[in-house]
Amino acid sequence: MNRSSLCEIIGLTVVLLMGAAPLRAADVAQETKEQRDLRMGWWREARFGMFIHWGLYAIPGGEWNGKQVPGIGEWIMNNGHVPVRDYEQLAKQFNPTKFNAAEWVKMARGAGQKYIVITSKHHDGFCLWDSAVSDYDVMDATPFKRDILKELHEACKADGTVRLCFYYSIMDWHHPDAQSINDPNYNPSRDAKARAKAGYKDNPNFGRYVENYVKPQLKELITRYDPGVLWFDGEWVPEYTEAMGHDVYNYCRSLKADLIVNNRVGKSRNSMQGMSLSKESAGDFGTPEQQIPATGLPGVDWESCMTMNDTWGFKKNDQHWKSTETLVRNLVDIASKGGNYLLNVGPKPDGTFPEPIVERLAGIGKWMAVNGESIYGTGASPFTNLDQSMRVTTKPGTVYLHVFEWPKGGKVRLPDLHREVKEAYLLAGHAAVKAAKADGEIHLDAPAAAPDPIDSVIVLKVEGEGKAASQ
Repeated sequence: MNRSSLCEIIGLTVVLLMGAAPLRAADVAQETKEQRDLRMGWWREARFGMFIHWGLYAIPGGEWNGKQVPGIGEWIMNNGHVPVRDYEQLAKQFNPTKFNAAEWVKMARGAGQKYIVITSKHHDGFCLWDSAVSDYDVMDATPFKRDILKELHEACKADGTVRLCFYYSIMDWHHPDAQSINDPNYNPSRDAKARAKAGYKDNPNFGRYVENYVKPQLKELITRYDPGVLWFDGEWVPEYTEAMGHDVYNYCRSLKADLIVNNRVGKSRNSMQGMSLSKESAGDFGTPEQQIPATGLPGVDWESCMTMNDTWGFKKNDQHWKSTETLVRNLVDIASKGGNYLLNVGPKPDGTFPEPIVERLAGIGKWMAVNGESIYGTGASPFTNLDQSMRVTTKPGTVYLHVFEWPKGGKVRLPDLHREVKEAYLLAGHAAVKAAKADGEIHLDAPAAAPDPIDSVIVLKVEGEGKAASQ
């Protein structure tokens, strides 16, 4: 047997063992369903990630010249009408000496989160890594002079359970070939007439910005730090086209064939909510923002990105924190509809998390330590008419019933699954639960007191793949 024949046999063996061969860069356009499933596998399994919005905007924390600026913290440059040269001065103050990458990763792992998506560059154009194509970065423009993304990459690699991913803004208020042409009002309206009325000017050099700045920076992020996901945003600027989106998507995957890219790399999303993901649009998953779709997004991969309070970037006076109960139930609700939950945190200027964030991540982690099995790698509920005090997640042969409001006496009622229930038990402690069919329902006799005040999970081991009565 010659060497080439042996290599072919070995290659075929690997394909058979894996079920689908990883794509080579040149084969992106010909990706099969099996190859896509292989590429998306870890992300679908994860279900829960941490979004981190951090940059120069953390320093003013929602205030400029002693006055509160309306809107979310990371938009202060636009909302406060801050000239580029004035905003640039913040870089001289960026010195987060308490930043500890290992502690951030440990906090995410402790909360049960499987990946981190951090703002490598937000709309203000400031970069959290040592970029060779810009001096407006953490190494060249600040006294901190540490590559934040490199440290997070190394911390995630050492941890081995949390994947590092990057947010990257296509819109750039700082770059002369992008939106800075409209200094100090940078954000264009989506409507052409409104843009013209407001005096907004399209930048004729935007194509040059994409080719000579965006792509080289994306190459740095991909080849240096090996992200699992590239999470784009700011694609609504009029200069950016759907054709550019497809080109950027293909370029990124040519550098890393198994990379996952969100739908905001292209223009085809539903307004601000990131709901669409058609065959014609670029990207791998939908990105509903600050909402949970009522019935999920059947047939596509999707991820709800949501804040803990009212802002993404740190804003010192925003104390409208969601409760741990709400955050856990959001996670369960999203998983029950087949989606991922990307929960945002906004670190302070010194590199630490506000205490309400720390407390809530710990509370979520406490619940996940017991109940994570009912979230990771699960599929959507088979029910369409389930009581609103309950949610269901599934795995082959297993139904996880999430009970938010425990019924009196522990008498839980579930629509008929049309499958035999072989065993039922509480996920917390594995105490047996009696299950019987009656009146077209499954009657579960559980303990009188709720095992968990936020969400108690009952596990049903079932036979077959029949449909629920509500389908």
